[in-house]
Amino acid sequence: MDELDRALLRLLQQNGRRTNRDLALATHVVPSTSLQRVRSLVERGIISGFRAEVDLTAIGRPVQALVSVRVRPPTRKIIEEFRTWAAGLVETVSIFSTTGDFDFLMHVAVPDNDGLYSLVIDRLTERPEVCDVRTSLVFDHRRSTAVEPTPTVE
Repeated sequence: MDELDRALLRLLQQNGRRTNRDLALATHVVPSTSLQRVRSLVERGIISGFRAEVDLTAIGRPVQALVSVRVRPPTRKIIEEFRTWAAGLVETVSIFSTTGDFDFLMHVAVPDNDGLYSLVIDRLTERPEVCDVRTSLVFDHRRSTAVEPTPTVE
């Protein structure tokens, strides 16, 4: 990745709906170069998609939590089945497979505390493979608007 690729990546992370013309103007290249470079970033898997960011409060899910989950026995089959099930829950914003005391860290968003209680007690702990759950409420969530590649990425 050269400086032009990095600049295009920064601009698209700030606003994925920028036009090719705007990208070209901002990076001081002709539109055909900008278009070719963005296509290359997509083809190389550096850009994996374009999405809309959603305000969780605006869609009725203002309560966020991080839920650590341990499953037993920790076989590949059980881990993969749980991950697939948990990722499919409407409350799940993201799920991480982790090392350490817990196998998963789930970022969830729900309408209220009753919704969180229902998710954790009625659904997670009812699964036979779940042996431990720890929940932490999220007071504030900030996400980086741009992730910079390391200088050695080519």
